[in-house]
Amino acid sequence: MSVTNVRKLSTLLEISQTLSSSLDFRTALIQVLELLEENHGSVAGTVTLLDEQSGELRIEAATGIPWQVQRRAKYKVGEGVTGRVVESGRTVVVPRVSQEPLFLDRTEVWKGSGHDELSFVAMPIPVDGKTKGSLGVTYPFDAARDFQPEVEFLGVVASMIGQSVRVHSLVETERKRLLTENDQLRQELRERYDFRNIIGNSRQMRDIYQAVAQVAGSPTTVMIRGESGTGKEMVAHAIHYNSQRAEGPFVKVNCGALPDTLIESELFGYEPGAFTDARERKMGRFELADGGTLFLDEVGELSPSTQVKLLRALQEKEFERLGGVKSITVDVRLITATNCDLENAMRQGKFREDLYYRLNVFSIYMPALRDRKPDILLLADHFVEKYASVLGKRVRRISTPAIDMLMAYHWPGNVRELENCIERAVLVCQGAVIHGHDLPPTLQTAQVSDTLPESSLDSMVGNYERDLILDSLKSARGNQAEAARLLQTSSRIVGYKLRKYGIDPSRYRSSRRS
Repeated sequence: MSVTNVRKLSTLLEISQTLSSSLDFRTALIQVLELLEENHGSVAGTVTLLDEQSGELRIEAATGIPWQVQRRAKYKVGEGVTGRVVESGRTVVVPRVSQEPLFLDRTEVWKGSGHDELSFVAMPIPVDGKTKGSLGVTYPFDAARDFQPEVEFLGVVASMIGQSVRVHSLVETERKRLLTENDQLRQELRERYDFRNIIGNSRQMRDIYQAVAQVAGSPTTVMIRGESGTGKEMVAHAIHYNSQRAEGPFVKVNCGALPDTLIESELFGYEPGAFTDARERKMGRFELADGGTLFLDEVGELSPSTQVKLLRALQEKEFERLGGVKSITVDVRLITATNCDLENAMRQGKFREDLYYRLNVFSIYMPALRDRKPDILLLADHFVEKYASVLGKRVRRISTPAIDMLMAYHWPGNVRELENCIERAVLVCQGAVIHGHDLPPTLQTAQVSDTLPESSLDSMVGNYERDLILDSLKSARGNQAEAARLLQTSSRIVGYKLRKYGIDPSRYRSSRRS
């Protein structure tokens, strides 16, 4: 048996194991496509499946293609090479994509591959005797390539994927039948806050992903540090919904938004008669979070008295409601977040040292957006797609000058400010492309806003210097020596500047006497 055939058999075995593993369906398909890249020299691959509801073909999994393009690329049955394969149920081989008008390159794989020419093979994916999708594999062009062995090999791969699609479809149907409405909501939350959905490829964000993966499965108390708007609450959600407490409640309290008189009753609850308006018993957030996670945002804003009671609740794992005498025991995992310098607050006596060490067991530092510039464009694209859908606009991309403006800005409000900025831009955008003038005034550059200085630097500095001298002469009532003292310079220099700018100090003496 040739080396090539041995490699193909080995790949088929790995594909079989991957598709039958416990990985989620999309991840398994991506790994199959990665095996084709690693072992058989493809530059990109797609698994495109038929959406029964819309009747469109959408990309279920892909490699070698940006995720933004994957989301946008859709086909109608019969459209392009992929659509023809699904319509006819027959394999299509395109030796040279540049010579095939049906090759639409909607995934931009040719454009982004760096190759002058490519070859493309599309196989039907059979499910219960019907074509339900297409396996597309792109290779570097090779005039000597024999496609017959590749077609036979990929036909087996497509059949294995078809079997997996069938099993996945049956499992999904049964899962949806068994899930209750609450279970569906909980699953949606888990998928929404899966830490893989946190956007960012920068080194700092990769460290965040690793930290979340490390701590999520443990009961450890977590403190999330970082500036306002960096996504601390999203990370807290990700930790909860990827933990063993994911089935339990996730209760959040913004400690900075509640006055000192209310924060204690919100955390621990109260009994009837505890204070004037306490007419009935109220459960606190600790009780509501029993069996789940309690997220205390802006924990550095807690008053000293509340800090004492919180420390006791954490140490003893029990507390009393306001006005109550019965101790209540709860099983709660605590996640806190703050943008304060707690170490400095401890030195000033504003934050208890023992509480700090109780809360700061595992720290996650959220980087400011200005410190992870590579993620700005990824986030902006995500928000464009999100708000174009929400607002019903056909906005597709951001122009190059607008991208330059986004990258040059310092983003004091971090990701929250970027999201608000893109929402506004999508709202005011008149076409399919966001331009520089669609961005808020705070991002406008001198070129875009037509506010470039009309004078030279020397001229503007001279005008400023002249204004300072005039102001000091008025304050000194025309006294040249006093003006020099106010400007923290010598009388000789002031005299030189007076001659340079043609200023007569006597005018200010006479004006003061009058």
